[in-house]
Order: sequence, then C-alpha cells, then structure tokens
Amino acid sequence: MCGLAGLLRPTPDIDAARLDALAGEMGDALEHRGPDDRGVWVDDTAGVALAHRRLSILDLSPLGHQPMASENHRFVVVYNGEIYNFAELREVLVARGHVFRGHSDTEVLLAAVMEWGVDEAVSRCNGMFALALWDRQERCLWLARDRVGKKPLYYGWAGGTFVFGSELKALWRHPDFDNGVSRDALALLLRLDYIPAPHAIHLDTFKLLPGTLLRIDAATVALGPAAHDPHRDQRRYWNPHDRMTAALASPFKGDVLEAENHLDELLRDAVALRMVADVPVGVFLSGGTDSSVVTSLMQAQSRHPVRSFTIGFERSHHDEAHMAREVAEHLHTQHTELYVSGADALAVVPTLPAMFDEPFADASQVPTALVARLARTQVTVALSGDGGDELFYGYKRYDRALRNWDLLRRIPAPLRRALARGARDHGEASRTGGFAALAAEMGARGIGDVYRQRVARWRDPAAVVLGASLPHTFYDEPDPLRGAGTPADAMMLADFAVYLPEDLLVKVDRTSMAVSLEARAPLLDWRVAEFAWSLPLAFKRHPDGNKHLLKRVLRRYLPDSMVDRAKRGFGAPVSEWLKGDLQEWAGSLLDPARLRAEGHFDADAVNDLWQAFLAGERKWHTHLWNVLMFQAWHEHWQRQRAGSSA
Repeated sequence: MCGLAGLLRPTPDIDAARLDALAGEMGDALEHRGPDDRGVWVDDTAGVALAHRRLSILDLSPLGHQPMASENHRFVVVYNGEIYNFAELREVLVARGHVFRGHSDTEVLLAAVMEWGVDEAVSRCNGMFALALWDRQERCLWLARDRVGKKPLYYGWAGGTFVFGSELKALWRHPDFDNGVSRDALALLLRLDYIPAPHAIHLDTFKLLPGTLLRIDAATVALGPAAHDPHRDQRRYWNPHDRMTAALASPFKGDVLEAENHLDELLRDAVALRMVADVPVGVFLSGGTDSSVVTSLMQAQSRHPVRSFTIGFERSHHDEAHMAREVAEHLHTQHTELYVSGADALAVVPTLPAMFDEPFADASQVPTALVARLARTQVTVALSGDGGDELFYGYKRYDRALRNWDLLRRIPAPLRRALARGARDHGEASRTGGFAALAAEMGARGIGDVYRQRVARWRDPAAVVLGASLPHTFYDEPDPLRGAGTPADAMMLADFAVYLPEDLLVKVDRTSMAVSLEARAPLLDWRVAEFAWSLPLAFKRHPDGNKHLLKRVLRRYLPDSMVDRAKRGFGAPVSEWLKGDLQEWAGSLLDPARLRAEGHFDADAVNDLWQAFLAGERKWHTHLWNVLMFQAWHEHWQRQRAGSSA
C-alpha cells in the first residue's frame, strides 16, 4: 500500500526545483502510508508534479518504484493499492506485444492504459486503488478510484493550484492551502458520524467518489472551484445502483445449494487473489461470520497456519476474543490475541485527529486501531471481513426498519401527515425512542426515509451547526432503488453506497495505514457484490437467521456452534468513557465559551445535551461524540496551520 500526492498549475510558471520541493513535501506527509520508498516526478513545462510514498508489497525491487512511466513514455502514474487480477491482465497484454521489465501491478496498469485507454483499463482491474495519471500527450491529469472505495483520494484548490492526495495532510502541506471549514460538511458529520463523498471538511475540497474518474487540465484548473461540480464532473465507470438494478433484473435462477456452491467458489478465488504478496499476510479475526469466513477460506488454501489477530477487552461486554479463539483453534491458525484495558483504549483517543485528519466519529475506530497495531508486529498485509453485512443482510436495523415501514403503511395517510407535523416539535428527542421516534417516521415517503432514522445521529444537524445547510445524500432518497427490488435491497444498497465506503472502509484504511499495514477485503470483490445482488432475499433474510447463504458457506468449515452466534459488533464504551476518564477532556472541548468563540456550533444546544447526558439521560453520547471528534480535529488542524505558517 502507498500514498500519493501532487499538484497541477493553471500555467507552467514554477520551475522544476520548486515543483519538486512542493510535491515532495506533500508526499512526505504520507510517509506512514509508504515508509519503504520515495519518489517525485515533475514536468515544469506543464506545471505538474506527482509524488509517491511506497509500502512494498509486490515486486520489492527498484523496478516497482513510482512515479512510473509507461513503456512509450506517454503516461506517468502514482498509484495506491493492489490490482488482484494483474497476472491475468499481464498475460493478455504480453500476447498483444507489451514487454515488462518487472512484475509489479503498477507496470501492468500502465500497459493496460496504453492498450485500452483509461476508462476500459480501470474497468478491467479487479482491485482496490486510487491513482493519479498524467497524460503527456493530451496534457491532462486523470484521477481514479476503485469500484467500492477501498482507497481514498482527496482533491481541491490551494489558491490557484489544483492539489490532490491520499489524505488531507498532504494537501495541508501546500503553502497556499488555507481552506476553511465547510459547515455543510460539518452538518453531515453530525448526521452520519462521517462526511460522505464527494464532500470534505474543507471548503473548495472534495473526495473522489468510488468507481469514478475525473479528468483535469490546466484550463479547468484556471476556472477554479466555483466552476467545479463534483456530481457533474466526476464520471462513474461503475455505479452500485446501476449494477444492483441490473443484477435484480437478471436474478440467480438456481436453488440455495447451487448458490452456496457458487458463493464458495467466488469467495475462494477472491481470498486467494488477496493472499498474493511478497511479504507476510495475516487476517483480522473477531469470531463473527464475516471474518470467520475469510479466515476459513485462507486456511483452506494455505500450506501453513494462517496468522490471525484478535483484540480482547478486559471487563467489557464488547469482548469477542473467546469467540475468535475458538475459531482459530478449530482451523489451527497461528493465533495472536491481546487483551487491552480501558486505559489502553483511551490512550488511542488523542491520536485520532492525526490518524484520520478529517473528523470521523465511528467509535469502533479505537479497537480497529488497536488490532491493526497488533497485526503489524507480524505481517504487512491483513485480510478483513468487511462487506458481509451490506451484501448479505447482516444488520438488525434492517429488520427494525422493515417492521416500522410495514406498520406505517397501515396508517391512513391523512393521520400520518398530521402526526408528522407534530414530530417537528420534538427535535432531537426523536433519537431517544418512544412516541417522538415513531412520530418522526410518520412523514416517510418510502423505506429510505424510515431507514434514515435508523442511521442518523443528529436529526436536524443544520439547526446546531451555525450557517449550515444539510447536503442531499443517498440516504435522503425515499427509495434508493427507485422501484427496483425490495425495501430490504434498497437499504443494503444505501449502506453499500455510503456507509461502507465512507465509514467502515475509511476506518480500516486510516487505522491500518497509520502503522503501514495493508488491509484487503475479499468479500468486497466486485464479482461477489454483483452475485449477492442477484440473489433472492430469502437466501439472505431467513427464519434461521440473517446472512443465511454466507453462513451456509461457513458451515463447510466450522461447526454449527461457531456459526450460530449472535452478532455483537466491534464497539467501544463511549458513554462510560465520557462519564469517566474522558469527562474532563470532553468538558473542555464542549465548554460553551469556547464553542461561542470558535463559532461553529450553537453553544447552548450542545451544552444542553452535555448536561442532560451527565444527568443520566440515555443515548446522548452518540450526539456528543461526533461534536467532540470535530472539536478535537479542529484543535489539531489549527496546530498544523500554525506550524506550517511559522
């Protein structure tokens, strides 16, 4: 895994030495993503510079060095990720006359672009990646991101310069980047606990959407951010809505055993592809269905015990280490578990702003950071079970939303509308359950509106973020599938398109890359996703338990007692922290005088929730945690700004 950064000027008005220094400084901010090698490429006649930091996984020799030029010298690329089917692509390209010096997937990517062009090349790649590609002939820059969004890519304007990088800290290193806070993005953070693409916490700054290409040249740079519309200018080469709709229109025709056989075959191949590396490979094992499937398929295809890793929590109901240990013993993996105390977990909290460098409030970031740190002591690559819940109906909130939607449809529309009008008076109280929560759903136009109540934190974040309006997201669609499929399919699509790439994959990417560990997710192979979408809902939602088909596959490798276990999740006791060791820290960040001086929040509204939480009212810790994560991030960013201007 690697980190990339770079810049493009509207006019070639900076000499090569200065371009090299600027890009090199931006790239060096990402050293944690790539500690093994450093490279910069510039073309001062075009005003472009590319920087790369390398974590060597495939082709550890200098032949894998980036930035890398194509064999015809037309294209230069910096690339972060892995193309798992690179060997297959390489065979095709050799047959078409391409010659390779090394055996890196980067060289294969460049040959693919030469042969088929950017669009078709990325469409042929099965992998996780973000890339920046300079076309010396057309004098344009291409940015691209993998289908699911495993690897991040930010871009924006620093003064008149177009800048991009794997993380915001690379953009911060440009001397002209002083973009303020986007209040609309902050409202999204309060709503969802994260900021979904294409939005970013800074003004004039964006994220590339998954499965998307962006073409930029000097003329578009000169137009500036005011002329840029990410929803218009980012072009999808793979759209989960379109692919799911197509899969539903051509459903799987076999019985459940045939589906089980095919899923087992697909997953075996997806896992095998992700075990290819020139460095040690392991797996995150929680003992739940998804990670157990991945671990089982790894061990079934390995000649040696797979290295598995688990974090346990002392005196906590969140602890799942014993479940993972049972799975590891049955599969005979080389298992490592580490029990951590509350103090160990709390020690991670101060590092979160620097680790994520955009405010992020999924509290499971803490245990994820701990297990990534543990794995890195023995391996450089770790496989994870991410994606199983979104593809195979794994969340309990799906059942709750379907139950509520079914009840709502039985209530006469005039009565529902009247109750919905009354819900506006309850504000954030609808988060705590009871009549207020039910009334808040009365105005639902479809399953999307009901499901949004299951995933939202602040119900009206624009009311507490001063000067904000809440941008539209996929969760605001009344029916994310627009008439195709079932309400259950629609919820899984919304999570796959938003929650998965912008929360779960961000969490894993930042915590793993903070310790120079590459994380791979075989359940998110696009072939697995499209097969899952073609399946009847009954193969997922079943009286015997959700994720039915995935569990049928798992029963081939584990006994029923290790398969039929309740899902716990990978959480953190935030409420206990805020009432205990973190209370003083939180109180300082939430001090009303401080909030008024900084001017982002309605200080009284935030303080009212803080006091209610301290008085024992339930659930407000989730509202407060995302405010605290912004406050901690803002403090960190201010220090970074002061340091860069010193």
